[in-house]
Formats: sequence, structure tokens, C-alpha cells
Amino acid sequence: MSNQNKPPMRMPPPNRHGGTPVRMKGEKIDPKVIKRIFGYLSVKHRFMLLGVVICIVVASLANVASSLFLGSLIDEYIEPMLLSGSTDYSELIKMLIKMAIIFLCGITATFIQNRVMIVVAQGTLKNVRDEMFAHMQTLPIKYFDTNSFGDMMSRYTNDADTLRQMISMSIPQALTSAVTIISTFTAMVTLSLPLTAVVIVSVFFMLGVTGKIAGKSGKFFFRQQSSLGDVNGYIEEMMTGQKVVKVFCHEEKSKEEFDKKNNELFENAYSANKFANMLGPVNNNLGHLQYVLIAIIGCVLAVLTKTAPLTGLLAVTTGNVASFLQLSKSFTMPVHQISQQLNSVVMAMAGAKRIFELIDAESEKDEGYVSLVNAKEIDGEITETPEHTGMWAWKHPHEDGSTTYTKLLGEVRMFDVDFGYTEEKTVLKNISLYAEPGQKVAFVGATGAGKTTITNLINRFYDIADGKIRYDGININKIRKSDLRKSLGIVLQDTNLFTGTVKENIRYGNLDATDEQIIEAAKLANAHSFIERLPDGYDTMLTGNGANLSQGQRQLISIARAAVADPPVMILDEATSSIDTRTEALVQKGMDALMKGRTVFVIAHRLSTIRNSDVIMVLEKGEIIERGSHEDLIEKKGKYYQLYTGAFELQ
Repeated sequence: MSNQNKPPMRMPPPNRHGGTPVRMKGEKIDPKVIKRIFGYLSVKHRFMLLGVVICIVVASLANVASSLFLGSLIDEYIEPMLLSGSTDYSELIKMLIKMAIIFLCGITATFIQNRVMIVVAQGTLKNVRDEMFAHMQTLPIKYFDTNSFGDMMSRYTNDADTLRQMISMSIPQALTSAVTIISTFTAMVTLSLPLTAVVIVSVFFMLGVTGKIAGKSGKFFFRQQSSLGDVNGYIEEMMTGQKVVKVFCHEEKSKEEFDKKNNELFENAYSANKFANMLGPVNNNLGHLQYVLIAIIGCVLAVLTKTAPLTGLLAVTTGNVASFLQLSKSFTMPVHQISQQLNSVVMAMAGAKRIFELIDAESEKDEGYVSLVNAKEIDGEITETPEHTGMWAWKHPHEDGSTTYTKLLGEVRMFDVDFGYTEEKTVLKNISLYAEPGQKVAFVGATGAGKTTITNLINRFYDIADGKIRYDGININKIRKSDLRKSLGIVLQDTNLFTGTVKENIRYGNLDATDEQIIEAAKLANAHSFIERLPDGYDTMLTGNGANLSQGQRQLISIARAAVADPPVMILDEATSSIDTRTEALVQKGMDALMKGRTVFVIAHRLSTIRNSDVIMVLEKGEIIERGSHEDLIEKKGKYYQLYTGAFELQ
């Protein structure tokens, strides 16, 4: 799409480069987002997740068993041996072997869990990226006009990576913590209720501290992800516009602008991590205080049990205290681990929210039911055929169950069409025109007059506000957009070549084209001779939008790409405006061959390229003010005459 008549780029949301708007306060983790993430996890990986849960349970039970073993070791082996002076270690060795087996089971379970979670995390991200990209293909042109490419890329990279970290680390950690808390709490209750009460009180205190600190950091993580998208959008603009930056000596101003955006990202990231990074040390020290408190109380109870002696719920042994100290660390460790993962979870929620915003963006609506099919004509009757015949027809089903076929000729008519990119501003007013099959229709006018907008309406990049457009007598709203666009070939002022060979770039116009058809299209476009002189001919790799080719060569490949599609209608949007006069003659020759026998809409600033048009339409402020052949318009001595003679110049 040329710059003419495009809707404003980078429309609000609130920054110039399309950053997604965020609420500045009151951000909370959305349960719907969490539910949706788990929905992705369970689609293809439910059995793997079940295996992960089993491994987590095994590893947690092994950890509890090791803590209980310490108490048994002291009470049943070490103390009796010390008191009796025995040197028989056979029972102790058997116990150690049993524990070694339990430890081995725990280590194996943890290993399997980590390996499986890698598959789950990467598989889930693949599914998310697949869905993002597939949905992106369904979005209307308006979405790309109003969102920064850099910000969209940030959703595929930064936001997806935060989601990966949560799936691979935070979710397993949460499951491990839950199982550990349950198993450890059960073991602690069996050892000592008074010491268990001490642990519960201290844990509630830790949770209160964690909640307050996490609440301060949460909203900044949402801002951080948005600022990151904004920075990426600005970098993308500066990379693509680097020539303009250097031509106008804008380097210092660009750095100032980047510093401003980067500082905003820094402030949000600093504020988020400032609080999040406090959680680990705070909970660690609270855990140490709890450990000391349990050790003091436990030792007092153990001494009293031996000397008093204490009985019932208060009675504990030395081994019980040792085991309980280990269990208390295991019980409070999940709180510490969850606090460490909390910033990853909040960042992942922010990233997932932005990803789902893209996935949930409204797709391009298409209520068309008329399709384009291969056809052949027998005794004056058009019928559908599965093989390619070089003849196309519109297949039009009707409400009564009948189907009619209309030969694709390329007749385009507009009736009283009004259009505006926004409701507040009308771009086209009362446009009526017709193009008979094989006619060449040219549009002339100043930038913003509405020339490109007309062609955007023909291929339904945008839908009209009022009026009608008929294609071969059929309302284009009834034609499926994909079939409509298949019948149209477009050569734009700004060529887009993709990473791949020259042959692959030409074949982009028709994925079923043979090598012979590609060469024939290149010859038609006047591109064959220069392609053969490339290092690898048609197999020469193109990168960076064809940066290793001249502007004219890129345009010729673009014309060949349109030629291989063999469409009955062509739209040429200022295809020669960005190349020199000498190259223009070569490109024009290729376009003349391409236009032969087709209905053609031409937009051009160079009036010499449209002299032979059947109809020339002069637009001004969204209205057609003159129409006719070159000779007719010269004779009228109106606006076209002024443009052609130089009395008035296009702006």
C-alpha cells in the first residue's frame, strides 16, 4: 500500500509506536488468563502433565522420608549404640541402603519431571505461536495500519518467553510446593503438634509479608511488558528508516527519543524488580528465625521429656527435634520458592494477556459465498471443471438451490460510493466509475485525493460505507475475499521481496506455477535478462527485501510475480514513481506487456505513463472532478490540462 490515503499509522493506544495500553494501577492476575494457559497445557499434554504430577509426588515423599530417617537414625541407632557401646552396624547399613534407594527414586523422579516439562513448555509455546501466526493471517489490513510491527514482534519473542519461563519453572514449582506442604505438614503433625503450631504461625507471618511486597511489584510488571513492546516498536522504526535518519542528521534526536523510552522501561523494570527481589532475602531471614525458634523450643521439650518426663502431645525425642528441623525447612521452603517465582508469574500473566489480545483481535469478516472456479465453455454454456483451463468463472449459488456461472471478464463498476477510514472523516464522496473488460483506467490527483483508497476498496482491504461495487455484475460483498483477491494482481510502489530465491519470490504469485511459467512471466515482465546475469540466476538468494538488487530490478520481479498469477484485473499503484527515467522505460515495457488484454487501474504521478489510458479520472478531495481520455481532457483545458502542461503541479 502506498502512503497515499492510508489511515494514520500508530493510532492511539497511548504512545506513538503502538505500545499496548495498560492500566496504571489496580492490575491483578486475571483468573481467566490462568485458566486459558492451563487450557493450552491440557490440550495435547494432559498425560505428560499427569506423569509430572506423579514424579513430583514421588520426589516430595522421598524428601519427607529423608527427614524422618534422620530422627529414626538418632533415636533407634545412634543413641542406643552410644549407650550400649555396641559395634554391630548391620542394621544401620540396611537402613542406609533403604534410604539410598529412596533418594535414588527421588532423584530419578526429579530428572524425569524436568525433562518432560521441557517438552510440555516448548510444545505449548509452539502451539501458542502457531495460533498467533495463523490468526494474524486473518486480521484485516486496518490492524496492521494501527499497530506497531515492533510491538507485535515483542509478543512473539519477549511475551512468549515469559510464558515459557512460567510453564517450565513456575508451574512445576507450584505443584511441587503444594505436594511438599501437604506431605510435610502431615509428617510434622505426627511428630509434634506444639512445634507444628509454631511453624504455622511463622508461615502465616511470611505470607503476609510476601503479599504486601508482591502487591507493590505486580502492577509494574504489566507496565514493564508494555514499555518493552514500545521500545521494540521504536527500534524497528529506526532500523527500517535508518537512511532517512542519516539523510536528515537525526541521529542525536533519535538517541534522545530512544533514551526517553528506554528510561521509561528502566523505571518500570526497576520498580517491579525492586520489590520482587526483596522477597527472597526477607523470606530467607524469616525462615532462619523460625529455624532457631523451633530448635530452642524443641530442645527444651526434648530435655523436659527425658527429665520430667513430659508425656502426651508435649513429649518429643532428640530424633523428633532433628527431623522436625528438617521438615520445618521443607515446609517453609515452598513459601520462599513461590516468592522467587512470583515475579516470573506476574510477568508471564502480562505477556500472556498481550498474546491473547492478539489472538482475540477480530478477524477480517467475510460473508461472501460466490467463489472463483476453473471453467470451460461447451455449446455456449459455462460449466465448472477441476483442471486448469485458463478460463475462470464466478460460481454463484442462489437461495432456491440453483447455481449460475458467470465468466470472469474483469468488468468493475462503482455506484455512488462513500468511504472514510474513520466515521469522523470521509475520504471518498459519491464515486461512480466503470471499467470495461480490457480497459485501462488511470487515476490522477494530489496526495490524499483518494486514488489508492479506490483500489483498496476494489480488493476489499476496506469496506465501503455507502454505495455499491460490482465485479462482472456481482456485488463484491457477495464474493469471497480470497477469491476476489485471487482475480486481482497488484504492483505497488513499495516492493516487498521475501527471503528466498528469485524463483521463489516470483512463484509467490502462484504457488502452483512451474519453472517454465516462472521464466515466461519473467520474460513478460522484462526481467529475464537481468535475472540470468545474477550469480545463481533464478536460484540467487534474496535477503533484506532484495537489498542486493536495484530498485528497478526489484520492481521487475514484482511485476513478474503479478504476471505469473495471470489475473484478469491489474492494479498498478505508482509502480514507477521511485525509479529513474531510464529504468522506468524498461519497467514500463514490462507493465505494458502485463496490461495487454486485462482491465487495469493505474495510479501515477508521471502523466506520461498514462497518456494511452482509455479513461483518465482526476480526483480532488475525494471526488472525481474530471474524466475522459487524454485528448478529451486536454481539450477541456481543466485541471488535467493544467497538470499536463505544468501550470499546476501535483503535491
